[in-house]
Amino acid sequence: MPGRRNLEKAVQIRGRHRIRTRVHPKEVSPNPRELAACAEVAGSKRALQDQLTVLRRDHDDLQRTMYEAVQVQRKLCGPRLIRCPPFEIAGEIFPVSHLSGDFLCVLEFDGNVVLAIGDIGGKGLSAGMWFTHIVGMVRLHIARLGSPAAALAAINRDLLQTRLEIPLTSLFLARVALSTAEITYCNAGHPPALLFGRHRPTENLQEGGPLLGALAGASFVDGHTTLRPGDTLLAYSDGIVECRNEKDVEFGAEQLLAAAQCSHISTANSVLFSVLGAVEDYAGNLPREDDMALIVVRQADE
Repeated sequence: MPGRRNLEKAVQIRGRHRIRTRVHPKEVSPNPRELAACAEVAGSKRALQDQLTVLRRDHDDLQRTMYEAVQVQRKLCGPRLIRCPPFEIAGEIFPVSHLSGDFLCVLEFDGNVVLAIGDIGGKGLSAGMWFTHIVGMVRLHIARLGSPAAALAAINRDLLQTRLEIPLTSLFLARVALSTAEITYCNAGHPPALLFGRHRPTENLQEGGPLLGALAGASFVDGHTTLRPGDTLLAYSDGIVECRNEKDVEFGAEQLLAAAQCSHISTANSVLFSVLGAVEDYAGNLPREDDMALIVVRQADE
């Protein structure tokens, strides 16, 4: 019968198909070269991970060391705020990176307050490494010699005698007699400190000499003035007046003085933060390009 023959033929074809599908292909052996390449890649990955772990640990150690160096710098500057009635002294440094090339130093001895503010040529680690050395020399020579001019002459001589490639350094150094409010100062190539009050014209304290480390045998002279009740002495680094806004215009000494002379200001600390706030507002969103340092001395009103 045709139907039965067709059915038997279909079963035979199906059976042959099943037999073909049950035949397993020949298994392929792994290529030794491929296995070696995979092992090499895995080993390289582990080595890179180990190197990354070491780099992260070294980075953390470096960050911790830099943090400790910053803390040492700040301690060498002296207290942020000193009250020696009727005087109040506030000071701060603001490095553009971790370590500052700008420095300040405030210390008391023999009835005087000594103020130093300076700028070491360069930025970052190079300038920061000289920070400790120069601040140490300021403390040593002003305590030994008393005169700011004599101390700066000694520092200049010591720097040049090192016979190293020393950075040029500007420095304003002043001694304030607490009993008489007399100021003896010397300015070695630094922006002149400003002395102002309600009942006196603004005075630029610029007597002194050249940058430290520039000339062997350079001559330095002392300048003299007096803080009266209600007066303010403002010493600063060039990173403040040279701060630029989005129009590439410098902040300048006039705006610095205006920020410091706000009528509601009555303490050294408030003068300091008024100036810093004005500089930050002036710069806007632009990043700072230089370190900043600021010292404010104010004598209370009678």
